[in-house]
Amino acid sequence: MSVCLFNSPPTLSLPTPAKRTITSILDTSNNWTRKTLLGGAITGALSINLLLSSPSLLALESPSPSLLQSQSTEYRCREEETQQDFKVESEAPQVVTNEGIVEEAWEIVNDSFLDSGRRRWTPQSWQQKREDILSGSIQSRAKAHDIIRRMLASLGDPYTRFLSPAEFSKMGRYDVSGIGINLREIPDENGEVKLKVLGLLLDGPAYSAGVRQGDELLSVNGEDVKGKSAFEVSSLLQGPNETFVTIKVKHGNCGPVHSIEVQRQLVARTPVFYRLEQIENSTASVGYIRLREFNALARKDLVIAMKRLQDRGASYFILDLRDNLGGLVQAGIEISKLFLNEGEKVIYTVGRDPQYQNTIVADSAPLVKAPVIVLVNNKTASASEIVASALHDNCRAVLVGERTFGKGLIQSVFELHDGSGVVVTVGKYVTPNHTDINGNGIEPDYQNFPGTHHCLGSKMVISLNNLNKTPYAGWSDVKKHLSECNINQQG
Repeated sequence: MSVCLFNSPPTLSLPTPAKRTITSILDTSNNWTRKTLLGGAITGALSINLLLSSPSLLALESPSPSLLQSQSTEYRCREEETQQDFKVESEAPQVVTNEGIVEEAWEIVNDSFLDSGRRRWTPQSWQQKREDILSGSIQSRAKAHDIIRRMLASLGDPYTRFLSPAEFSKMGRYDVSGIGINLREIPDENGEVKLKVLGLLLDGPAYSAGVRQGDELLSVNGEDVKGKSAFEVSSLLQGPNETFVTIKVKHGNCGPVHSIEVQRQLVARTPVFYRLEQIENSTASVGYIRLREFNALARKDLVIAMKRLQDRGASYFILDLRDNLGGLVQAGIEISKLFLNEGEKVIYTVGRDPQYQNTIVADSAPLVKAPVIVLVNNKTASASEIVASALHDNCRAVLVGERTFGKGLIQSVFELHDGSGVVVTVGKYVTPNHTDINGNGIEPDYQNFPGTHHCLGSKMVISLNNLNKTPYAGWSDVKKHLSECNINQQG
């Protein structure tokens, strides 16, 4: 199963049209299933399990370890070639029945769904539902889709839902790479990590250029990717729309190695707006950054904004997450890391599948150490709440505004064989201070800013110049609050 995680907004609407990212695998019921990957996940996509067996070695004396290794490698290469041939043949279009589409959706829920607390789902009741639904024939595809909608609605989870083919096609803005691939960090038998293509847009630029499912990525524009994370390398792949990136890939464990030029096709638009403002009666400046959503460009463009603001003399930062309903989980995690010290906790995730049970920590020094105010309101949700809670609980930022929405669930999007899809809740997250966000939200440190407002685009935002005047969140109060927070944590 190939999965990518994201936080769906509290509403069920889907935004601008885009392409989809697809991968094909053999699941445990021996059905070929195509499932979506929306950019880098917390743990990325699940790997394809090639069914390999050890070769039988008939010898009168024990072979040397080097001979065993050589024979084993040779066997794995031959076995892999067979598997690759089988996969290529399996890419041919398949006829899927209406009953098959319904059962496919049922199996996804059966394998991955996490009940968010409403206690409506049990394995026994879900098995009974399958028997009831599939007891008769389903006469049309429209009827099959309607059955899936009702089946998912019975779970009582507002975020688990059906996507028509048209709705499913709008998910391509979460393609983190810009060339239609999803990378997963896969450890080999020696413990070294390889980056493999385990999500592939079948009509995307990488596939058209010759990249295939299971390929190992070796370099990007001549830069060796060894030791880099999947998210880091996905950022290297990004660039201006319709420009070219050269990648080196190895087909399977035994080669061959190919250098491939791929033309980027970006769907996402930048979600970052920023500016520098002078604080009244002070030589200090404030770097204001508004982040509208967590899409494929969010981290990259936020880094650019922060560096430019620092270079221009920003002494403080305001990160505006108001009305940001979320997006990619991994984008939220990686953005949180930009502010945290190495080893500090970003978030805890839990789920039925072990891949969703993680403690995620920052793995490098922060990009900025200046005091931060995070603006939040009742439409700050999902990935936005990951960032707000990570910065707050690690004493890196003061939260100002309203209690956040309280959506602490993680969804995966799966494509069905007919181009439709299902969004399924697969996990939940808990803040570094072990607060369950879902249904509760995050209480800010301070409420409202008094003062005038001015217009920023179509949104009314608080005048930054008033931040130095307010007794509720003046910059001296911010620094004092963060200092006391650190003392309390150390004590």
